[in-house]
Amino acid sequence: MYKYLSATIFCCSVFLMSHAQNKVWSNIIQITGATMTADSLKAVSDVTIEVKHKDQGTYSNMFGVFSLVCSKGDTLNFSAVGYKDKQYVVPMDLNGRFFNVVQLMVQDTFYLPETIIRALPYGDEFDYAFKYWNIPDDKYAVAQKNTSERAMAYLRANTPKNGPENQSYYQANQAKQGYYYGQQQQINIFNPLKWNDFFNSWKRGDFKRKKDVSY
Repeated sequence: MYKYLSATIFCCSVFLMSHAQNKVWSNIIQITGATMTADSLKAVSDVTIEVKHKDQGTYSNMFGVFSLVCSKGDTLNFSAVGYKDKQYVVPMDLNGRFFNVVQLMVQDTFYLPETIIRALPYGDEFDYAFKYWNIPDDKYAVAQKNTSERAMAYLRANTPKNGPENQSYYQANQAKQGYYYGQQQQINIFNPLKWNDFFNSWKRGDFKRKKDVSY
């Protein structure tokens, strides 16, 4: 009796699980479509298609075509730069596993900052403007000044070292002292490379006393 009861419970469980799985798979659908402009029916590329409240989505290619797997009843959110956001709710009464949709995108209204156009000065006005007008640098010129070799050299010479840099410098000195532990450190007077640097400096006149220096 116990064996029959166990077999009956097992069969019922398998049937319920199979029914639930079939129900879940029946709600899965693949959406394939295109994003186009509403006024001229031109393809809109790079449109982000996101399934609302779910961590999944895709984007349209250069021809506006996209493909996405979702569930029936999901809400698809279409967003692109320069266009208003659109939402599409996948119907629950769709038959089959595939569905095609065309989403029309409406261009969004945006405002540019005010631009004042003035006549080009000439004669004395041009000379005065060329000499005294303070025209601010654009972002590219500012970036060039901030990253110039002179500015970087100044920063390297005057920026204080932080904690990791000081620790690295201290450990390097400790390693150098440990290298000569128990023996005499190297003396540069016997180094031929240093003698070469000394003679080159002597020929250039680096050790001559400068007479034009006032104290």
